[in-house]
Amino acid sequence: MSPPQITVLYFAAASTAVGLNSEVIDLPIPDDEADERPKSLQLSSLSALLTARHPGTTLGDVLRDAQWSVDAEMVDDPDAVLLKGGEEVAIICPVSGG
Repeated sequence: MSPPQITVLYFAAASTAVGLNSEVIDLPIPDDEADERPKSLQLSSLSALLTARHPGTTLGDVLRDAQWSVDAEMVDDPDAVLLKGGEEVAIICPVSGG
């Protein structure tokens, strides 16, 4: 069985940091048939996963100030959102204007 996947959309500084507009990634969820716990990943854990996937970039710094959107809905509390696979997660970077 293949692991659940999400699509990550990179905008602005996040896109510049990784050199991508989007990527599909496997969620690091144990695929243990004996484990009865729901298989999911907290959105708040995604920053560490993405930073590890893109070492030597400024992505970690960008993510500290970024907001998240899941399936086109802005997220107020990343700790309250569980990713189970199939979601589209967007990294929304702060913008400045004059």
